[in-house]
Amino acid sequence: MIDTTATVSDSRSERWPEPKAGNWQRFQQPVGLALVALVSIFMNFYQLGQNGYGNQYYAAAIRSMLDSWHNFFFVAFDPGGFVTVDKPPLGFWLQAASAKILGFTPFSIFLPQALAGVLSVILLYYLVRRHFGVMAGWLAALALAISPISVVTNRNNTIDSTLVLVMLLGAWMVMKAAEAGKLRWLLLCAVCVGLGFNIKMLEAYLVVPAYGLLYLLAAPKRLWVRLIHLALAALLMLTISLSWAVAVDLTPTSQRPYVGSSQDNSEISLALGYNGVQRLLGSFGLGGRNTGIPGGNTTGQNPPNGTAGVQAPPTTGGGNFGGGGFGGGGGAFNTGTPDILRLFTQPLGGQIVWLLPLALLGMLALAWQRRPQFRDDRQQQSLLLWGAGCLRSQSSLARPVSSINITSPPWLLLSVPSSALGS
Repeated sequence: MIDTTATVSDSRSERWPEPKAGNWQRFQQPVGLALVALVSIFMNFYQLGQNGYGNQYYAAAIRSMLDSWHNFFFVAFDPGGFVTVDKPPLGFWLQAASAKILGFTPFSIFLPQALAGVLSVILLYYLVRRHFGVMAGWLAALALAISPISVVTNRNNTIDSTLVLVMLLGAWMVMKAAEAGKLRWLLLCAVCVGLGFNIKMLEAYLVVPAYGLLYLLAAPKRLWVRLIHLALAALLMLTISLSWAVAVDLTPTSQRPYVGSSQDNSEISLALGYNGVQRLLGSFGLGGRNTGIPGGNTTGQNPPNGTAGVQAPPTTGGGNFGGGGFGGGGGAFNTGTPDILRLFTQPLGGQIVWLLPLALLGMLALAWQRRPQFRDDRQQQSLLLWGAGCLRSQSSLARPVSSINITSPPWLLLSVPSSALGS
C-alpha cells in the first residue's frame, strides 16, 4: 500500500522548504532596525514646525545668513552683519543650507536636527550591536528614539542633535582605533570632536576624556606609541576646533560683525570664556548684563541697523540682545538645586534620568562579572567608553554652579546614548 501522506508531505516540503534559522536572523535584524527607525522618524517629523520657528534668536540668524555669503560665514544675527550669534557656525550652516534649498520655513530649519536624531538612533544601534548583540542594539536605539529630551531637541533649531550625531561618529571611530591600534581611526575621531567644537564649542569636549582613556587602556600598542598617537590626535583636534575661530579673529574688525556675547570681540575668547570656563565655573552674570558690544549699557534697545531687540530664549545659553549686546541668561532655566539629587527632580527627572538606575546597574553587573581586560574584551571596551562618557556628562550637571542651570537639557542630551546602552 502506498503511503500517500508521506508523498504529500514530501511534495510540500519540496515546494515550501522550511526557513533556515540563519536566514530568519538575517531578516529580522534589518526589520527590527527599520521599525525603530520608523518610530524615530515619526517622533521627529510628525507635524514638524507646527509651533513656529522655535528659538527665534537662532531663526533670525538663519534668515540673515541667507542674505549674503558674508553673513553666512560669520553667522551674523542681523541682515546688516552687525553682530554674530553666540555659537560657532557648523550647525547653523546646515540649517541655512536647508533653508536655501527648501525656503525659509520652520520645517526647513528644523530638518537638519530631525535628520540628525534619526541617524543617531541608527548609528547607536550599530555601535551597541557590535559588542552586545542585536537585542541590546534595538533596546538602546529605541530608548534614544523615544526619550523626551531627545525628541524635543530633535524637533527645534537648537544644534545639540547635530552635536550628538558627531559625537556618536567619534565614538565609532575611537572604538575601531582601540580595537586595531590604528592611528588613522584615532585621527578621524579627532576630526569628529573638532567638528563638534564648531557646533557647540567646549561642550563637545565633554566626551574627550572617555575617548582618550579608551584608547590609552585598550589599544594593542606599546605605551609610548599610544601616547604619541593621542598627542597627534589632540593636535589635530585643536587645529580643527580653532580653525574657524582663528579665521574670524584674523579678519579685521571693520570687515566682520562684532562677536556677540564676547567682551573683547574675539571668537577665541567666546569659546574659552562665555561658552567654556564661565559655564563650568558659573562666573558669568545674570540676564541683562552687558557682555556684548562696548559702549552699550541698556538692555532692550535697538541696534544701529534698526533691528528690534530680541530676547534669546533661555535654552540657548544666550541672553538679551540689545544695544549692549548679549547678556548671560543666568538662571532662566529652572532645573533645581545643582547637586547630585538634582538629576532626579523635575524637570530633569522626566527627560532621561529614569534610565540612569538601569544604566548604572547594567554597567556594574557587567564590570562585576569579569576582571579588567580592556585589550581583549570588547564588551569591557564599550563599558569603559559609554560608562566614562555617561559619568562625565552627569557630573557636569551635578556640579554646584549656577551656570549649568542654563543649559542642563542640552548637556543632559549627551548622556542619553550612554544611559540607553547601559539600560
